[in-house]
Amino acid sequence: MENDGAYDCLIHYFFYLLQQRTLLIVQLILIKDEIAEANLEICKKMRRKKIVVDDKMQRNYVYYLTQPIGRNFDSDFKPELSPRELLSLGIFGGKYMCDCQDEFPASWFKNAKLAGLYKDPTLNYFKVDASLPLQEWKKKGWLHPDDPRGWFQWYCRYYMGRRMPREDSRQIKRWRAVRRHIGAIQKHCKRGDICCRPRQRQALLHWAYDSRKL
Repeated sequence: MENDGAYDCLIHYFFYLLQQRTLLIVQLILIKDEIAEANLEICKKMRRKKIVVDDKMQRNYVYYLTQPIGRNFDSDFKPELSPRELLSLGIFGGKYMCDCQDEFPASWFKNAKLAGLYKDPTLNYFKVDASLPLQEWKKKGWLHPDDPRGWFQWYCRYYMGRRMPREDSRQIKRWRAVRRHIGAIQKHCKRGDICCRPRQRQALLHWAYDSRKL
């Protein structure tokens, strides 16, 4: 009987050690995961590129690029044209990026259609004026303090790799809403007839939809 008691104690002790070993393994796994997560955050911070903006509309505005240029877009956001392509085609009467070129790649402006002192609708791809004055954008509450030039400035910075989750979501919803103009063109125009509804086509182009193909 004494041997049986000793045997039972040995069995209990064995299972106690096994339980402690299991707990230790679990703790080590959790610690490993925490270290990996911390290292990932450090890597993300190391990859961030600081941008300082100093132009006519923003002084000492700072933001960070956290994604590769032109990649890792929201799944709901699929622009058909890059900022460089839009600038070369002709948008906003050539008066959008005249004083903030240092912020973006020089290649964007190599063939850009930019105006002088005043907006020139003839520089637009469809040769018509399809944008409201900046003051109207302010009245309608379309502008975010970080992007005082509006949608296209947001798009350029998003394309470069800046991320602002709440504002990104708002602008992407606005971008999706513009698609209603595609339906109007498809309903009333023959495919490829770029002279049909040029104002709507130009507006779509401003929002990175390739309306030349409609």
